[in-house]
Amino acid sequence: MAGHGADEHPHGADRLCEAGDRVYSRAVRRGRVPRRDAEPVPCLLELALLHPDPDDMDRLVPTPPQEVMTRLLRGMHDEVSASQRRVGSAVAAVEWYAGLGRQVRPAEPGAEGPAIRVLEGLARIQAAVDEATQACTTEVLTVQPGGIRREAELSEGLHRALALRGRGVRMRDLYTHVARHGQGLLTYLELMGDAVEARTLDEVIDRLILFDRTVAFIPANSDRTMALELRHPALVAYLVTVFDRLWRLAIPLTAPLPDTGIEGISHREQSIAALLAEGHQDAVIAERLGISVRTCRAHIARLSETLGAASRTQLGVRIAQAGLDGPQRSATPLTLPGQESPSVR
Repeated sequence: MAGHGADEHPHGADRLCEAGDRVYSRAVRRGRVPRRDAEPVPCLLELALLHPDPDDMDRLVPTPPQEVMTRLLRGMHDEVSASQRRVGSAVAAVEWYAGLGRQVRPAEPGAEGPAIRVLEGLARIQAAVDEATQACTTEVLTVQPGGIRREAELSEGLHRALALRGRGVRMRDLYTHVARHGQGLLTYLELMGDAVEARTLDEVIDRLILFDRTVAFIPANSDRTMALELRHPALVAYLVTVFDRLWRLAIPLTAPLPDTGIEGISHREQSIAALLAEGHQDAVIAERLGISVRTCRAHIARLSETLGAASRTQLGVRIAQAGLDGPQRSATPLTLPGQESPSVR
């Protein structure tokens, strides 16, 4: 069948696929094969095991097996030579680093590694986090911004979380309220049982991971391709304090979000109203609450409709009248369009 790509035959001449083996063997026995026989196995042409017959372009002739063997042995020789050169370079590099190590002044007794390390690249960051995970014995604290957690992301880290649970490590996770709507998070927490406690807030700080209150990881740039590994006791203690205070303000995932006290306005819309009152743009509000800009604008439209505002300026006034421009508090009931004023009894 035409249309097969080389990606379906990821091998070299030293390990032909079953279909390629059959066609090449037939070509060797018969001296040539019709071109259509090789259409399902483009690997034979790409590996130069078959090539067009100069006398008949509709047929393919095989490269002699002896020539293929010579080519393979030459390739093996080249690979071995390259490996030997790499080993020689590595040995020389080890000797050089060993020489530098002898020049370093011994650390004071009880001293640890650097208080702050810059980790560049996702692989390096993950390796450092894995190392801290393996050394953790008591507690992990995390802040997870960004709204609904992807199920693939949760599944990828599940084996590490299960290993921590197996060692009796307790985990506390902070998310935004939006994360409550992700089935992946609910499944993850069900699998982890009482080893993990989760709470949510309208908005949280950027990503933070704390192990045993001794080492912390925070992002070092906006796209999170760099991170800081912090082991300075004062810095780590400060971050633990920030986490603990956010934790006390947060709402357990098993508890419902509080009612706004205003019919037709959800808790999320109350949060958006407060941020609008502070003068934030839609994109900033969306990022802080872990929702998309489109979703944010849909909530703003519902706010405007519920509060009877015909413009953003009027919406700001209505938000203030409703008491939605700051922390939730008992506000004077707002008479919305189409509603009668409540009677005082």
